[in-house]
Amino acid sequence: MHIDIVSVFPEYFDVLKLSLLGKAQQRGLLTVTARNLRDWTHDVHHSVDDTPVGGGAGMVMKPEIWAECLDDLMGLRPVDFSAEGEPILSRDFHLVPRPGNAPTEASTPAGRPVPDATTAEERADAAASEKRDAAQHLLGEAKNPDELVAALDSLFDEAPGYNVPIDHPAATGSSVDTTGAADAGNPDDPDMQAKPILIFPNPSAPLFTQADATDLSHAKRLIFGCGRYEGIDARVPEYYARQGVEVREYSIGDYVLNGGEVAVSAMIEAIVRLIPGFMGNPESIVEESYTGDPLLEHRQFTRPTAWRGLAVSDVLTSGDHGKVDRFRRDEALERTSRIRPDLIEQLDCKALSKADRKTLMLLGWEVSGHHPRRLPPEHLPVRYF
Repeated sequence: MHIDIVSVFPEYFDVLKLSLLGKAQQRGLLTVTARNLRDWTHDVHHSVDDTPVGGGAGMVMKPEIWAECLDDLMGLRPVDFSAEGEPILSRDFHLVPRPGNAPTEASTPAGRPVPDATTAEERADAAASEKRDAAQHLLGEAKNPDELVAALDSLFDEAPGYNVPIDHPAATGSSVDTTGAADAGNPDDPDMQAKPILIFPNPSAPLFTQADATDLSHAKRLIFGCGRYEGIDARVPEYYARQGVEVREYSIGDYVLNGGEVAVSAMIEAIVRLIPGFMGNPESIVEESYTGDPLLEHRQFTRPTAWRGLAVSDVLTSGDHGKVDRFRRDEALERTSRIRPDLIEQLDCKALSKADRKTLMLLGWEVSGHHPRRLPPEHLPVRYF
């Protein structure tokens, strides 16, 4: 996996070189590159923000700076969109001869004979005229960049002496190409060539969960954008979603931070620890909170078994693994019921064991439906867990 992080404080992520995450990078399991957004500015002050449109407090990060950075990292070229959300295609189109590769009769499109000419130069000019006419016709018929590129590819198979101008919308397309991005890393790295997922932390976005971490742990390339001030101009994620990039926004909780760096660090650690080979003992993540059933994990203890008047349960020292497993499962159900009852409500009653259902009933849950339902106080069992 390759991870790019864009921030105005890239040094913040030096912490990712420590502990297991640092060792995983040393072993080549993943690479993490923190990039300074100000490297894509062009003014003497390296400004990345401006005042909000419509007024208000704070500053908003400018879209053009973010776009230039992300375009470079993903190998994209700028595309303007109409009010209806469609890419705008310019009709001012011409073909450009490749340097040192002048067209010849052999490069004339099939079925389009070159008019009689007395010199090689005149024949080349005639062939070029034919190609321009054909390309102009294709341009007029194309409804979007992908159609245009496909049509021109067919033409260039027969006319290899010409290229589409690099600044023409047809050359930009809408697909992601990470192999030619400026300063985008090692192009020989297969993870760098994978289609990236673009992620922005946002306190107004859906909550980042263990399920999201598990899903993203299978990705080959992630790009995180860290906002500051009042955040990133809202058009940035919208623009890249229209470009065909998979864009996600996540919140890590119902609170606000000074910037996205803390949130990105938390998400990265949650994601990469699920990559096969990251943990020394893969079994250590099997019974964690939110893994498998959406339950909080049972409490953990170590030696001594009695400490300052507090002792662990005799069940844990009994050596009976079946009883230990049941004790821990019951404690996970009890803790979740007390701390996060919303997670109990997500359980599938049909998937619960008889012992699980018994424990939940003692905890005050009705388990005869599709999902557990909290019983009103007057219906609680006499013995509450």
